[in-house]
Amino acid sequence: MSTVELTAETFEPTVTGDGIVLVDIWAEWCGPCKQFAPIYDAAATENPDIVFGKVDSEANPELSAALGVQAIPTLMVFRDGIGLFQQAGALPKPALDSLIAQARALDMDQVRAAVAEQQQAQPGDA
Repeated sequence: MSTVELTAETFEPTVTGDGIVLVDIWAEWCGPCKQFAPIYDAAATENPDIVFGKVDSEANPELSAALGVQAIPTLMVFRDGIGLFQQAGALPKPALDSLIAQARALDMDQVRAAVAEQQQAQPGDA
């Protein structure tokens, strides 16, 4: 599967669905982004059951700001609508492969329980 361009309109519906979604936040002028792009594209081809989205930070500055992106490239991982990972910096292929394997291996019932517990523990959020 190829990558999918995400915008402010398509981001939330994409990452809140079922399954694993990776998001690469990048810019055309960014050297590390250009180095990471072929690695990310290859992972998309190797993992057709995963959605690989790309957000052009120059074309979507409001979305980048809302996501708290302070450096690019930034990689985000979601599974079943839950944000699992966000990190700036280009990953080498073995690290990206490992991250995908970890996302696949998660027991999402345990993750949902931990998220619910964390939300209950935060005062003032009712």
